[in-house]
Amino acid sequence: MTVDRLSEVFGALADPTRRAILARLAEGEATVNQIAEPFPISLQAVSKHLKVLERAGLITRGREAQWRPCRLDAGPLREVAEWIVTYQRFWEQRYDHLGEYLKQLQQDRTRQET
Repeated sequence: MTVDRLSEVFGALADPTRRAILARLAEGEATVNQIAEPFPISLQAVSKHLKVLERAGLITRGREAQWRPCRLDAGPLREVAEWIVTYQRFWEQRYDHLGEYLKQLQQDRTRQET
């Protein structure tokens, strides 16, 4: 995933309404009206959110007669997770070093008390 694509996906995920839409689509495909139902915003606003998600590659829209059901495309989320794993390893190493440091402090303290 290129940095621009990554920025686009993170930008799409930055909004809680869009994250809620993705959570809904994780349960299965839905029409715009079905997606809009729980939100206290206009259908037009939901459509704008869907366009952002579609541009980021997080959803696709099908065609079934007059319906255009939306579906989750988790591929970009996998790419984001892979990017994040690099930093997860970094923090795990930092925690390991911190654990070693705290253990050394405890040993030093025990020596001083005896």
